[in-house]
Amino acid sequence: MIIQGKELAASVRAPLQQRAQRVAKALGRPIGLFAVGSTDDYGAYVYLKKEVQAAQNLGIRTQVHTINSQTPVADFLALIRQASADPSIDAILIPRPLPDALAQSGFTALIAPEKDIDGMSNLSMGNLFLCKTWADVEALKTFVPCTAQAVIRLLDAYHIDPTGMETVVIGRSPTVGKPLAHLLTCRNATVKICHTKTRDLKKALQNAELICSAAGHPALLNKQNVPVKAIVIDISTNLDKQNKLCGDAEAAQLLENGCSVSSVPGGVGPVTLACLLENIILSGERKL
Repeated sequence: MIIQGKELAASVRAPLQQRAQRVAKALGRPIGLFAVGSTDDYGAYVYLKKEVQAAQNLGIRTQVHTINSQTPVADFLALIRQASADPSIDAILIPRPLPDALAQSGFTALIAPEKDIDGMSNLSMGNLFLCKTWADVEALKTFVPCTAQAVIRLLDAYHIDPTGMETVVIGRSPTVGKPLAHLLTCRNATVKICHTKTRDLKKALQNAELICSAAGHPALLNKQNVPVKAIVIDISTNLDKQNKLCGDAEAAQLLENGCSVSSVPGGVGPVTLACLLENIILSGERKL
């Protein structure tokens, strides 16, 4: 089975424009989004522009500030402080990767948690990791990282209950791997995390029923290392040798082996964007 995300994403996005209009009427102004993007990473910056355009289409007022490896750390931190304090800004978005000096600046501690729509601030992440059950996650007043949230919603849309499943998350980033592993634990999966220092991936995967991969390595998952009939949620977007978009999985091979595989593109990606847009709306609604 091929797991698609476009239909789910459309259902999430369908009511958002009307919700944004209600918030704007109540606040007396449009919901405000403040975004910072690094031009050093072309792909990430292009995707940020796509996110901003999607927000603008919902009637959200947007500000985009560009940075690069030459941006002084003090200037970068001042931008975040200013946005966190500005009452007309409801949502802050700072996609990674960032230039090393900026990434290591401790900027996440400066993001106001109520504006932290991708759940990257210290308080947002701390609140998430204090959750034990899914009810705890649903009760959060802060935000959950959008990609991790999108994976859970995609599983739910296909009626895949991870309870008790032997689950492997490949990737340990603070934006995807770690929060996703924790969300799956809150959904009662038995979770193992693999990463670049995992010695034997095939052995680590041998009993896996659910595999979520955010490694960023084309052809990492194939019929030699993925168990028959496993469910594979492919989170990565890579370029193959023919310069075409692909994920971490050899999807055709795995489908022949009875696996269910999320498509790349068209799987997790559209749902992630839908979750991000929904979080922007939520940031405004929580002010009412």
